[in-house]
Amino acid sequence: MMETLKDIFLNLEDSMGRLISTYGMATYIILFAIIFVETGLVIMPFLPGDSLLFVAGGFCALNSLNIYYLILSLFAAAFLGDTLNYTIGRSIGERVLSEDFFVPSPNQGFFKTIFLKMIKRDHLLKAQLFYEKHGGKAIIIARFIPFARTFAPFIAGVGKMNYRKFISYNIIGAIMWIAGVTMIGYFFGNIPLVKRNFKVVIFLIILISIMPAIIEFLRQKYGKLNS
Repeated sequence: MMETLKDIFLNLEDSMGRLISTYGMATYIILFAIIFVETGLVIMPFLPGDSLLFVAGGFCALNSLNIYYLILSLFAAAFLGDTLNYTIGRSIGERVLSEDFFVPSPNQGFFKTIFLKMIKRDHLLKAQLFYEKHGGKAIIIARFIPFARTFAPFIAGVGKMNYRKFISYNIIGAIMWIAGVTMIGYFFGNIPLVKRNFKVVIFLIILISIMPAIIEFLRQKYGKLNS
């Protein structure tokens, strides 16, 4: 599965073209599922959400997809995904964050086995610090940061953030992320220079999206050295 996802990720433009030609209107359902899983399941933070939105927007400019259907369906996926992740965090989050949970046991269930393979406790603790620092705004900010957008709603649930406040931040973040990145792809994805250097553009999108996390990491590292 990881090799397949890696191939799709590195050849996203070709993969999207094959997806549309093979499944037609069902492509919206497949893209919905990818965004929903990335944002809704804390064990799936590695899916390429930003680049997927950018490429899908570019195909809308070619009339291969409808920009309105795409934004509406993916907004629903992002909103429902974060809502599910929040609910899971509120239900089991405190137990998952404990040190004991990360100790393998002979009779552990399927969920725990997959969780331990995919997630490190440090990832969740850093997401918790990020949430505590930015509060509700973390739900919006995290939308544009890989991994953080998967962990932030889960941590908000763990912290039992007020549900009405969470929903409002969830809606704002989903609109900004889905509409923003998709429309950038719609307007710029088919410029000849962009198309000739498509893989470079995708990696730049990823780099830009993780830049806040890199800056924060360097700030903490060198801040400790200087103190």
